[in-house]
Amino acid sequence: MKFFVATDHAGIELKDYTVELLRKKGHDVEDMGPFSKDRVDYPDYAHKVSTAVLKNTGTQGILICGSGIGMSMAANRHKGIRAALCHDAYTALVARGHNDANILCFGERIVGKGVAESILDAWCTGSFDGGRHSSRIEKIEL
Repeated sequence: MKFFVATDHAGIELKDYTVELLRKKGHDVEDMGPFSKDRVDYPDYAHKVSTAVLKNTGTQGILICGSGIGMSMAANRHKGIRAALCHDAYTALVARGHNDANILCFGERIVGKGVAESILDAWCTGSFDGGRHSSRIEKIEL
């Protein structure tokens, strides 16, 4: 799977861990920054990843900040993006299965590396269930 990954200054350590972990699991990962803990604005990075996911069919995005909330809000401003804020493996699995989410968001101040790994494993193994969920997804895209 191809992933576009970005953060703000509050999620840099977990972003670096996530990028390395995904690469070890055989995924193609584009790290879209930032590459230092210097202050940056999370919407800039949410927009970068959202635009990349929309332009590259079949790809996924991962956005990390302190809480994951700001990133998910900014990403969801893009038509066609369904960014899900996940705090555990179950929410990641349901976001993929029921909501056909294409961007995963989480917060470095909320989840540790072990929980992040379980979230990523669930995200990567999950897929959209379709069926009754399809009409609900269509209603999101007004």
